[in-house]
Amino acid sequence: MMRFMLSLLAAAVTVLSFAPASANDDPELLFKKSTVWRFLSPDAKLAVYAIDDPLVENVACHFTLPEIGGWKGWAGFAEERSETSISCRQIGPVTFKGKFEQGDQAFRERRSLFFKKVQIVRGCDPKRNTLVYLIYSDRVIEGSPQNSTSSVPIMPWGDAPAPRCEDFLE
Repeated sequence: MMRFMLSLLAAAVTVLSFAPASANDDPELLFKKSTVWRFLSPDAKLAVYAIDDPLVENVACHFTLPEIGGWKGWAGFAEERSETSISCRQIGPVTFKGKFEQGDQAFRERRSLFFKKVQIVRGCDPKRNTLVYLIYSDRVIEGSPQNSTSSVPIMPWGDAPAPRCEDFLE
């Protein structure tokens, strides 16, 4: 029975490790900075990534995620820390590719073998015509309070007027 359970667990690990977290789980790694030096195993690091909002053209976000060092971190068995930070900016004339709901997911990535993921969700502040991005790490069982928020006021670019984010809310 124990051998069967271990085989089942190994099969589940294999399937989950190759299943994509989402269609857009390929942020651009900009750089890593070591935070804890380790003699015979990989260092702990902070990794800085860039993504473009898949629904809103010309909004880019940069976010930082910690990476656990050591052999467990290298092998993917350590549970990654929950601390995150984000900064988003308008980098050109904003156009929306479709409608969205408050809190819609813009990015998701698995952070541990089974239970933890990091997500970036978007919302609209209609009164201020501002997109609001929230990054957070969560667990299936207990959640996580660590998060960071960034606001992107939608501004005119060149001669084109700024679109209203509320016009694209479902």
